[in-house]
Amino acid sequence: MERTVCELFAGVGGFRLGLEKASKDWDFVWSNQWEPKRKSQDAFQCYIHNFGESDRHVNIDINKVDKSIIPNHNLLVGGFPCQDYSVASTGAKGIQGKKGVLWWSIYETLKVKNPSFILLENVDRLLKSPSKQRGRDFGVMLACLNNLNYSVEWRVINAAEYGFAQRRRRVFIFAYKNDTRFSECLEYNSLREYLHKEGFFQKEFPIQDNSNPKKIPKEIEFDYNGLVDVSDNFSFMFLNSGIMRKGKIYTEETLPDFKGDVKTLGDILEKDVDEKYYLNGELDDWDYMKGSKRIERVSKTGHKYTFSEGAIAFPDPIDKPSRTMLTSESSKNRSTHIIRDPQTNRLRKLTPVECERLNGFDDNWTNKGMSERFRYFCMGNALVVGLVEKMGNALVDIFKKEE
Repeated sequence: MERTVCELFAGVGGFRLGLEKASKDWDFVWSNQWEPKRKSQDAFQCYIHNFGESDRHVNIDINKVDKSIIPNHNLLVGGFPCQDYSVASTGAKGIQGKKGVLWWSIYETLKVKNPSFILLENVDRLLKSPSKQRGRDFGVMLACLNNLNYSVEWRVINAAEYGFAQRRRRVFIFAYKNDTRFSECLEYNSLREYLHKEGFFQKEFPIQDNSNPKKIPKEIEFDYNGLVDVSDNFSFMFLNSGIMRKGKIYTEETLPDFKGDVKTLGDILEKDVDEKYYLNGELDDWDYMKGSKRIERVSKTGHKYTFSEGAIAFPDPIDKPSRTMLTSESSKNRSTHIIRDPQTNRLRKLTPVECERLNGFDDNWTNKGMSERFRYFCMGNALVVGLVEKMGNALVDIFKKEE
């Protein structure tokens, strides 16, 4: 099977970089990146700086793209935001999701282009949203994919649990057409056995034989009367791993089984760092922000309550993987990483290059005309490239066996 790829919500190119690190034979036939409400399209410019100018990479709102103009492809990839995926019946117009919700652009692309394989990334709270109807949004996604004859496997992966230098937890979603050779050649006696032996993630991200004893695996018949029925009535506690296949959903809280080397925050640090990244006379502020708190507050309605939060290590330890990097990394706030530089023994922030290294990007990947603040922002939004590289290895094997 030709290794043709469509990349939606491309950002600065993490999916493409990861797949190309696995194999140079991936052909990205079309990709899209659009930053709403921003005059400067920095992530798009970063992408073309690194991969070359091409009419295949477009800078337009995906909701406005005629999906029929997208070239045919066998793999669709993308990291998209966790939004409200509810749908409603609209009379003669049929079913309609909320305007601007990007899942529907993925769904429309799949309906028109019909790729054999899909690999998506999202924040892990997708499995539990919304709070008033747990699992509904992911249930809507699964129903959409089921309607298009896909089976779906998902796994919440914490990069640090598989040897990477950042504790970054994201859900990856792999889907495949039920008429692919990959699907037809699967051999298993139960969905649990599938997850542990045949699953897409199992080869590169092995799990223990035993699941988390604190959470009971669940299996249900995925029976519904259209997307509106799922949106209105479906609720289910999805666990960190699972599969939807041939009318059934199975989910389990799996535990990683990694025995390799583990990178630490200290492993990715630069040497001879510029003075501007060091703290000067600000320690009281940082001590307060990082410390534990119990503060009496009054809500807008006059209700008194106690706001509390636990302490964050200050400075961040460099002998273990880092905390999750957020889009606010450049600012002075509680979540910003502060380390004690091993060369100078002074406290400082992480540099943009160090943030790129935490996500597995090449040094100065984002140093292509954008502001330093936005470089941090892009890395707070990015995925860990090494995870995609490992998934790319699995995909190469799958594509080789397809007719």
